[in-house]
Amino acid sequence: MVTAGSVLQLLLGLAVVLAMVLGAAWLARRFGLNAGPTSGAMKLRGGVALGPRERAVLLEVRDTWLVVGVAPGQVRTLHTLPRPEDEAPQGEAPATPAFAQWLRRLQERPRA
Repeated sequence: MVTAGSVLQLLLGLAVVLAMVLGAAWLARRFGLNAGPTSGAMKLRGGVALGPRERAVLLEVRDTWLVVGVAPGQVRTLHTLPRPEDEAPQGEAPATPAFAQWLRRLQERPRA
């Protein structure tokens, strides 16, 4: 027999699980854990929403930066410019986020 207490317990458990999933997603976004691989010839440098389904994206391809307009079914180059002098060269490794460094140290620590 289903009682009000068991339904309440089920809903409370579901709320806790959903809160944990949302919290993990927020942490992943906050610490950049969802970033894709940065190796290769092309890097995503940034982007901005221009409308509900349109974006302007800044891509780095070797020594050139491309400003690209992206819409459903369309990708257009809006502007091309050389990579700024103050940017790190392509071969230089990007800085590791603080959380990744902390996690690496934690994993390398000898177990007691």
